Amino acid sequence: MVGRSGIRAQSPCIGPVPILFAAVLWGTTGTTSSLAPAGAPAAAVGSAGLALGGLLLFLSTRGARLVCTRHEWWLVAVGALAVAGYPVTFYPAVARTGVAVATVIALGSAPVFAGLLAWAVGQGRPTGRWIGATAAAVLGCAVLVLGPELSGGTASVDLLGIVLAAFGGLTYAVYSLIGGRLITHGHGSNAVMGTMFGIAGLLVLPVVLCTNTSWLHTGRGMVVALHLAVFTTFVAYRLFGFGLRHTTAQVATTLTLAEPAVAAVLGVVVIGERLPMVSWCGLAVTALGLAFLTLGARDR
Repeated sequence: MVGRSGIRAQSPCIGPVPILFAAVLWGTTGTTSSLAPAGAPAAAVGSAGLALGGLLLFLSTRGARLVCTRHEWWLVAVGALAVAGYPVTFYPAVARTGVAVATVIALGSAPVFAGLLAWAVGQGRPTGRWIGATAAAVLGCAVLVLGPELSGGTASVDLLGIVLAAFGGLTYAVYSLIGGRLITHGHGSNAVMGTMFGIAGLLVLPVVLCTNTSWLHTGRGMVVALHLAVFTTFVAYRLFGFGLRHTTAQVATTLTLAEPAVAAVLGVVVIGERLPMVSWCGLAVTALGLAFLTLGARDR
């Protein structure tokens, strides 16, 4: 059965759970990219992962061609441009502002952009549950990742980095909405994601080839690129695409606020970072907001 939002009425967790698993994989991005060889261009690191991961996604859809109308192909093109725009905005933002600030702005703004864009194109007015859960998750995310800077009084901002991070959030919201729309119109999630990411991989390939590629010739550089391609792109977006079959893009972008929480925990466990109590409180608020949204999936 299909509800008013166009999302199939399934188990309340069949959409949110794959998206949360995808967010867990995305949460490894910061730790992994920090292990790239010194001097590796930030945009090139992210673009290398997208180029190879996009190719894998495209090749995995050989038996499921995407057949679209002319209007839908325009949507695919815009979605591919948005996908390509993410690594060339978010990774440089991280380099300029640091992981904490860039993550807060990009991931915190993405659900807001998604809700506003969906409302603007008539895909549904934001519900009270979504607004409350998103507000709690964004606030918790901000407290979580900015806690160390706020506690030490050393927080600084870079205007260009903030703008780049906001554009990263916008691009993520755009391709999530377009992917969700194509999927709910009957197209296979694998075909949609494979086509968009395959085109995007070609678009960002010059970013990799036209910069210093010596970092890719090292063992560490190859491992970093492969992890970003296989786990944070190929596997994660297969899960994300499946989740979009049963979840609205507005809800999906809010659920991916689990990413900075995972990144923070990995920083503690793997890298040995320490989080102040205020950050742990932010983690708890984020978790509560996401749980509230996930358990409310049955309301659709």
